[in-house]
Amino acid sequence: MNMSDLMQHARQFQEKMTALQQELGSEQVSGTAGGGMVTATFNGRSELLSITIEPQVVNSSEVKMLEDLVTAAVNDGLVKAKKLGQAKMAGLTGGMNIPGFF
Repeated sequence: MNMSDLMQHARQFQEKMTALQQELGSEQVSGTAGGGMVTATFNGRSELLSITIEPQVVNSSEVKMLEDLVTAAVNDGLVKAKKLGQAKMAGLTGGMNIPGFF
């Protein structure tokens, strides 16, 4: 492979990476806690899009429990968003693990 071919492959890889990042931005995953009482929704770039809390959970005497449920739902969603990114990246790189990407 000559230098021109290598540069061509690098450009193609960069284009595919850009497309993958855009695709991940449009995909969504949700993490839940408390049997679905709290839901945190993320895009594939691990950006928090929304938090949904069932009304019966909101009770001023149970604020600590609500905080714990929100934390658990956010962490669950982050794990799922990371897995989504890893799966998409594996498709792009043929399973090769590239440091710094997910």
